[in-house]
Amino acid sequence: MSAPAPAPDTPVVSVAGAIARMEAIDAALPAADGLACFNRIYLDVTRRVNSQLGQGFFADPEFMTQLDVTFVNLYFGAADAAADPAAVPSAWQPLVDRRGTAGIEPIQFALAGLNAHINHDLPLAIVSTCTARATAPDAGPHFADYQKVDQLLDAAEQSIRQSFEDAAELAADRHLSAVANLIGNWSINSARDLAWNNSLLLWAIRDVPVARGLLLDSLTASTVLASQLLLVAV
Repeated sequence: MSAPAPAPDTPVVSVAGAIARMEAIDAALPAADGLACFNRIYLDVTRRVNSQLGQGFFADPEFMTQLDVTFVNLYFGAADAAADPAAVPSAWQPLVDRRGTAGIEPIQFALAGLNAHINHDLPLAIVSTCTARATAPDAGPHFADYQKVDQLLDAAEQSIRQSFEDAAELAADRHLSAVANLIGNWSINSARDLAWNNSLLLWAIRDVPVARGLLLDSLTASTVLASQLLLVAV
């Protein structure tokens, strides 16, 4: 049984709580809403990760659990702010602003959400988790466990793409073909590789405010640009 969903604006404290919150979001939003499209994908991925946390899959499940909770709370912060556009984190604004735009396919919304969450939020979550646990990104089994998540995401990404690409009308529908071309080069695993490298940079300059601020500004700008490109109505 899922844990009760925490109230909006209340950070979750467990992966079960995160799943319950995402299930509540899924039930509350119309299926075609752009945020809902991302939420469904994230819910699937989180369930896959949760299924492995107590199974010996990760060398340090406590670290991975805290990382998962820290990470998902950044998404919930953006989702909770969606009703007030001025309060939405910049990296999430393209998706929130265009979540109801006609001509954008569900897969585009989903990938734009993944882009915001992985390319911007994930490095922050890694550094925050390492700080809280008095460790470092390159210590112990952290990187090896991080890479193990890619194994779970491979299956998830394939199902995401198949849900779109297996449509019978794809071969004949020029609109859908254009969307396929638009999203074809975006990869979850490549984004996670880049996020890890950026977490190492953030960790190295964590005590240098000016450098840290410049890097965060660059991460935000590049994330926003990628989402804008993914969310073009074609």
